[in-house]
Amino acid sequence: MAFTAKDVMTLRDKSGAGMLDCKKALIDADGDMEKAAELLRERGIAKAVKKESRIAAEGAVGSYVCEKVGVLLEVNCESDFVSKGEKFHNIVDTVAKVIAENKPADIEALKACPLNGATVNDFITNETAVIGEKISLRRFEIYETSGKIETYLHMGGKVGVMVEAVDFVAGSEETLHDVALQIAAAKPSYVQDSDVPAEVIEKEKEIMLVQMKNDEKNANKPQNILEKIVMGKIGKFYSENCLLKQAFVKDDTQTVGQVIGSKFKVARFVRWEMGEGIEKKKEDLNAEVAKQVAAMKNN
Repeated sequence: MAFTAKDVMTLRDKSGAGMLDCKKALIDADGDMEKAAELLRERGIAKAVKKESRIAAEGAVGSYVCEKVGVLLEVNCESDFVSKGEKFHNIVDTVAKVIAENKPADIEALKACPLNGATVNDFITNETAVIGEKISLRRFEIYETSGKIETYLHMGGKVGVMVEAVDFVAGSEETLHDVALQIAAAKPSYVQDSDVPAEVIEKEKEIMLVQMKNDEKNANKPQNILEKIVMGKIGKFYSENCLLKQAFVKDDTQTVGQVIGSKFKVARFVRWEMGEGIEKKKEDLNAEVAKQVAAMKNN
């Protein structure tokens, strides 16, 4: 029985499997749609679509650097056990390389990028079936530079950092790597003072003034004195939140800016913690057991 490209698409929509798997199933089923769907289930490929409603709150941040292009990518899965496996990290590395080569604008564009004769979306669907957990492409960042890019992954991808350095002096690689470590450990939000938006500083000042007025030791001090104290506290804000003003984690007698000196300039950086902002699913144990029992009875 012959089949068309439309049949392949229909089977894909129905099963959630990749285009190539659907085509192969239709060939093996001699074009019979129901038989092809059954073959996909037997091969474990159609299971992937059932996992789409699950919450993927584990995973890893990965990176890829090739010449003047750098990529930081977060891919999520359902369990910490899977996130630590070589198979999952191979998935992250494969997709990161695709991003560097194709430079997609967003996640949807990434899913449509070609990979192994199909698409990234097909690849993720198929790997979901193989691993047995939902895999989700969450976010990525691409840096292109005339300078140098450094990446650092901490604890197997629980934290990921990418830094762009310009005006780079040859032989400064170790210092740049130390800067990436600094960002991972000290969590700066900005490169330097001038990068902090004025509204952020004003908000900090407002909060500090209210805190001081609520403090009995400062409540009766004149406004101008309180404002001077606040300006001193703003200096501390800069030293905690601006990379170049932070105390260097390997030698706190120096700032990061002093360590870098004239070796290079930090143009920008990104720091991610895997899973930040994702609400992990919590289920009542009794309800989960009841659900499993009901499923067994229905089968």
